[in-house]
Amino acid sequence: MSNLNDISTLDELYLGFKDLIPVHLGLILDGNRRWIKQQGITDVTKGHLAGYQTLKQILYPIFQSGVHYLSVYALSNENIRNRSEKEVKFLFKLILRGVKDVLAEPLIKEKRVRVRLIGRLHELPEDIQQEIEKMNLATKDYHDNFINFCVVYNGQDELVDAVKKIVESEILPEKISRDTIKQNLYTHDFPELDYIIRTGMDDGARLSGFLLWDSSYAEFKFRNELWPDYDEKMLLEDLKEYLERNRRKGK
Repeated sequence: MSNLNDISTLDELYLGFKDLIPVHLGLILDGNRRWIKQQGITDVTKGHLAGYQTLKQILYPIFQSGVHYLSVYALSNENIRNRSEKEVKFLFKLILRGVKDVLAEPLIKEKRVRVRLIGRLHELPEDIQQEIEKMNLATKDYHDNFINFCVVYNGQDELVDAVKKIVESEILPEKISRDTIKQNLYTHDFPELDYIIRTGMDDGARLSGFLLWDSSYAEFKFRNELWPDYDEKMLLEDLKEYLERNRRKGK
């Protein structure tokens, strides 16, 4: 096995440690608004656009590193409630653009990536819901790599919705197990999270409701850097740090 200190590229990391790379990686994209403010620009939508471009650029390196499942916290319910109408409309347009870009992106076909949006999607405009369905159909037979984009999402709401589904199924209380809850989550076909990276954390360390059930034994990395500045070098640093940790998982 390679010496981790000698690793300088994601390709080297994969070749030397592919069996230890996190299977399911979570990204919490934080800092778009603060980033654009640092540039002296008042239009916050340009910060979201910069963050979107960063996400597009980092997807290939993530799968190149050996990660197979990626969950991205893109838009929370709180974001929608606390942002201006103009900003929310732009975020919805960005979601629509993202869905269309997935349909046209060669990487999706090359890496055979199944892409889904999860959350309370019924709260999205109808035209976006229609495009999401097209994307679901276009990638439904891809099973090499997987992405969940969490939009109109909150982990507590996910658990509430799971409980509602269980109640509607009339499952007897004594038959309800952890597996029962997992099978009724938005992430029912995803493994638990191994590693969560959050940017823009210069004032603490928070999950903000991200995949609460699946993050029970995840490792965490909180970065001060704002999301639009995140790059392949930081990804390599973060993955190397993960490999240096001792994951006891309650043992």
